Amino acid sequence: MNNRWNKIIYKCWSPLYDRIFNTGQFLKARQKMFKEIEFKKGSKILFVGVGTGADLSFFLNKGYEITGIDISRDMLEIAKAKYDDKDISLIEMDAQNMKFESESFDYIFGDLILSVVPDPTLTMKEMVRVLKRGGNVYILDKFIPKNKEIRTGQKLLRPMIKWLGTDIGLDFYQIQHYVKEESKVLIDEEIMMHGLYRKIVCEKTAKSNQLD
Repeated sequence: MNNRWNKIIYKCWSPLYDRIFNTGQFLKARQKMFKEIEFKKGSKILFVGVGTGADLSFFLNKGYEITGIDISRDMLEIAKAKYDDKDISLIEMDAQNMKFESESFDYIFGDLILSVVPDPTLTMKEMVRVLKRGGNVYILDKFIPKNKEIRTGQKLLRPMIKWLGTDIGLDFYQIQHYVKEESKVLIDEEIMMHGLYRKIVCEKTAKSNQLD
């Protein structure tokens, strides 16, 4: 996967995305993910890989300052058509190279993003970098359950699925290893498809070593 290919893939996906990934069990997973999440008014929230804005409806009219980034202009155009709100800023940006200063956001959501970017480790580093100390990163994505091997079926399908724009064989703890000095995992629980889709919450515990 690379950014150029992802732009092509999500140009094709954009008209269909909400019909598939914001209905049925995916919608139920989002509802479960965001259930009982409440932040202080004025909190600065970043959605990495905001796509068509499927997550944003759970956070409207609560006094938050919301920023969403995505590399797909086509996906962003759909999100912009849905949400004409002065407290929502939608920006075309590479999640692997964010143009924000360190410690800019109180909370970050990275739903279905680590499995689609070319370099999930770099993306995780960037999310932790721009998060304020004491803030949380909320992740909903496809991962191998902790301390388990990738299933044979997944291993066989993985190359083809990656060609379609997503990875079904990531180990989150291999990714988190590179930010373990700055963050810790608070929650790791299955949320859909017998644990393939997982809810993970990490807290930033120390200042990132990376420079702006």
